[in-house]
This record gives sequence, C-alpha cells and structure tokens, in this order.
Amino acid sequence: MNNYVIEARGISKKYKKSKVFAVNGINFDIKKGELFGLVGPDGAGKTTTVQMLCGILNPTFGEATILGFDTVKDAEKIRGKIGYMSEGFSLFGALTVNENIEFFADLYKVPHERREKRKQELLHFSRLTKFADRPSEKLSGGMKKKLALCCTLIYSPEILFLDEPTLGVDPVSRREFWKILHDFRQEGITIFVTTPYMDEAERCDRVAMIHKGEIIGLDAPANLRRGLKGEMIDIKGTPQIKAWKLLKNSENILEAQVFGERIHAQVKDSNNIHDKIYDEFTRN
Repeated sequence: MNNYVIEARGISKKYKKSKVFAVNGINFDIKKGELFGLVGPDGAGKTTTVQMLCGILNPTFGEATILGFDTVKDAEKIRGKIGYMSEGFSLFGALTVNENIEFFADLYKVPHERREKRKQELLHFSRLTKFADRPSEKLSGGMKKKLALCCTLIYSPEILFLDEPTLGVDPVSRREFWKILHDFRQEGITIFVTTPYMDEAERCDRVAMIHKGEIIGLDAPANLRRGLKGEMIDIKGTPQIKAWKLLKNSENILEAQVFGERIHAQVKDSNNIHDKIYDEFTRN
C-alpha cells in the first residue's frame, strides 16, 4: 500500500463552450503531510484542478483519488475528509469572528465536547483570539483570510485545499498566513495550495508548475530553480498590461508571465537588469 493521499492520473477538463482544455492530462502523487504547491499564472488551470480534486467538477478524461476514494464515484465520502478554501471564500460580515467559526462548526456537525477546544486552538494559531468578538466585516483583508482558514479547519480535515489564499493581501499578512500554515502542519495535515507567487512556491515541499493547463515542471523548488535558464525576477508595473507587453518584447527578457499582481520575468543576465528595464520603460 502506498503513502499517497492525493493521486491524479491524466486528469483533463474541457468546458462545453471551449475549444481548448482548461486542464490537459496532468499527473502527480502527493504524500500524507506534504505541503504541495500548484503554481501558475492567471488562467493556467489552477482552480479547475483543485475543483476536480475536491469532487466539485468531474474530469472530462482521467481520474483522481483522495485518500483512496475516487473523486467522481465517491465524492460524498471525500467531502467529509477535506477542507476547501476557495479564492472567494464567504464569511458572514455581520457575525463576529467567534460566531463565524461557530456557524461552520454547526455546518460540519463538530461535536460540542471538542468544539470549544478546537476553536481556541485555531484562534491561538491564527492570532485572532483578541479579535474574537469583532464583526468579520471590520477585519483587515489579511485577518479575513486567517478567519476563513479557521472556519475551514474547524472540523479537522485530513487534507486542506487552498486556492490562491493570499491573493490581494499585503506582504506582511501573506508571510503571517504562511507561518500559520506551517504551524498547522504539526497536526499532520496534508496541504495543497495554488498560488501565482513564486516566493510562496519556495515555502512548499514540492511544486508543480502549470501553464496553459499542462504541468511543465514538478520537483522541489530549489531543483526547479536550478533547471531554469537565466534568472527569475519579480516586477510590478502600472499599468500591468503595458508593462507585460514591453517585457515580452524586450531583448533582455527570455519570458514574461502575469502572476497575480506581479510579472515574473526570466532574464538572460541579471547584471544591472533593473536599470536596463527602467531605461526601456522610460523610452516607451
């Protein structure tokens, strides 16, 4: 018997009105306790992949198993064992932090005898204890993300799926969120996270890089980085679409892709690259 808790075998998804596959024949195995990242630009197929693994979408081709259960045939059995925090996870703004967690505890039928202990653990891990009586609509963006994570973990799932959990959050809150994730790993939970941020990929045990629905690399972050030509840098330009077009046409850039609020550029030579890019931007 293997130790894999997530297995994907050639899973593909083609939406009815689309001429192309959103996800095209991807394969991977994930072990219990692993922190696995799926990294790619907007529209690469990250959310579709997560939703197929969670049993929300059925693959067009291929198959996947979660904890040995088929995601299509055994979808109901899977849902009681996983937590899924979507990019647009909804909190109840008028309810306090404490009341939101209680609501999801009721929803997932967490027994009262272990509910309070679990809730206090989550509030402690997320640094939200002193905000327990604050309405969630009064929280900062980063604090809302942490509360959403608490709500997802209240029933102690074996596998946690996070779809771009820090998108739109300030850098300090992003670092805090990842610190909390690493703290929760002490419980033995397996974490599957999607992100457009390369610096977040560095925090994972292994990373699959997805582009146009296909896996183009899968390894430990350090190994993937060594396999790249040139060097990868992060650029933030406004307006973003103009900055991206300039980078795509630059003789100093091998490749440029939009990842969330940033552009990841693969450069031939990083020596004075920021000055070179600045000169190109100012000329245009």
